[in-house]
Amino acid sequence: MKVPVSELIVKYMERLGIETIFGMPGAHILPVYDSLYHSPIQSVLAKHEQGAAFMACGYNRASGKIGACITTAGPGATNLITGIANAYADKQAILIITGETPTYIFGKGGLQESSGEGGSINQCALFDSITRYSRVIERTDYLENVLNQTSKILLSKNSGPVLLSLPFNVQKEMVEHDILDKVFSRQQNAASKPNGSSTTVSINSSQQINHFIDLLRDSKQPVIISGYGCLKAGAQALVSELSQTLNIPVTSSLKGKGTINECSELSLGSLGVTSSGYAFDYIINKSDLVVVLGASFNERTSYLWNDKLLGDKNVVQVDIDDEQLNKVYQADLCIHGDIKQTLNDVLQKLSQQSIEKKQLEDISAYKNRLESKAASEGNAIFQAEFSLVKAFFEKMNTSFPEGISVFDDNIIFAQNLLQVSSRNNFYPNAGISSLGHAIPAAIGAQFAEQTTMFAIIGDGGFQMCCMEIMTAVNYNKPLNIILFNNSSMGLIRKNQIQSYDKRFIDCDFSNPDYKKLAESFGINHALIENEENLDTLFNELDMSQGINLIEIIIDKNAFPNYSSRR
Repeated sequence: MKVPVSELIVKYMERLGIETIFGMPGAHILPVYDSLYHSPIQSVLAKHEQGAAFMACGYNRASGKIGACITTAGPGATNLITGIANAYADKQAILIITGETPTYIFGKGGLQESSGEGGSINQCALFDSITRYSRVIERTDYLENVLNQTSKILLSKNSGPVLLSLPFNVQKEMVEHDILDKVFSRQQNAASKPNGSSTTVSINSSQQINHFIDLLRDSKQPVIISGYGCLKAGAQALVSELSQTLNIPVTSSLKGKGTINECSELSLGSLGVTSSGYAFDYIINKSDLVVVLGASFNERTSYLWNDKLLGDKNVVQVDIDDEQLNKVYQADLCIHGDIKQTLNDVLQKLSQQSIEKKQLEDISAYKNRLESKAASEGNAIFQAEFSLVKAFFEKMNTSFPEGISVFDDNIIFAQNLLQVSSRNNFYPNAGISSLGHAIPAAIGAQFAEQTTMFAIIGDGGFQMCCMEIMTAVNYNKPLNIILFNNSSMGLIRKNQIQSYDKRFIDCDFSNPDYKKLAESFGINHALIENEENLDTLFNELDMSQGINLIEIIIDKNAFPNYSSRR
């Protein structure tokens, strides 16, 4: 049986398990949209293509399923670029479907032509460095190969975005439906059983596990750094088990926040230049072995690649991505493999051996002592000017100890003040750290599994994406937007004070009346100016089912106490 290519592509997406696709239609992609009309895949109309890309990213982060977005040629595709770059940096499985002008007018200057011919923009070339694979499908005779390569990347453990650009006339061509029977669409992982345990262990792997255990046995004060790789591998419970088995404290990278319960007596909180510094101090002054699980040691995590961080320590590094091994610091033991499988193997061997728990001081007392010392010396990361922000997060922690999801553009407040565990979800704007991510990403996540959702954002980033609030309204997706209002690009103003002798340029601006803006969207607004307002907010506002804009006023001349060295 023959079907149009447009229908085949939709059927292919169905077989991949794609349930929702975010985008905006245009003339050159309408055949695919028409095929979506009878598909169980829900198409979601964003207000801007960048928002659609961020929604696909949020959907993927929240569900673990492939995210998908769809646009027309030219500006539709180019508007995706920032969101897709973010997905590429985060190794997210995102399928991008774009239209293109008909092949028979390539090079003639067709409206929105993006073929790269005749002086037109080359759409695929624009995406080459931010996708794992990109193709303009000009013919159907190699469609099977293209779809198999797409599946291979999207379903791999080390995934990334894939772009398929479909010329208008190719979308209408008829092809055999049984092409799909020759395209794999299920994750193939012969190395692991469904429960995550290893089916086989090579001699080399066994030697590595034994070396890992020897290092643990010989260390006096080991510490674990858990990264995003732990979350992607689903290894949170195993990290906690290893920590508790040997009494090892755990700190996380920003993206790995919540790998263990941050209320745990063994949690050192988050590691990084914008963190409180507990973990940094412990690693520098206490530890003799650092176990790095799925952390990449980027600028934030490594304190701008500070040589002192791991300089005189034994280091074990485990990562599924071999490009991360020894990328920044040289490890004494590198294990290229799945973190969940590796920890399973380590714990299994530990259960057969006798290794005493490590003796260490009370971590809570340790953190309290450091905090008191920093406060007395005026070096605390948050001074008195941030008492309202601290009170807000204290309320969040007590009111929502579980069952919430948080997408965060602002980073520094939640990194230090929000207590995360496996019972809730924290999704920081890492990737390329693009402003305007939190709101559309949170909306996309709500299409995966509706939960009590928060998007934390500053007023600068808010004005880059606030149009997507109407997408939440249109599809009735509950959302709490926490808006920090200081009428300033706070990081820029901070840097211009610290490094540019207060020569302020393009960092301050006037804000709209957010109450009236919320009214125009038909959503709730709450203004937080003092702690009494917080009691009203958490007692009276419906944060589970409503769409709420919660505005918190902060001083534009008050800054968290850290140095970005920029």
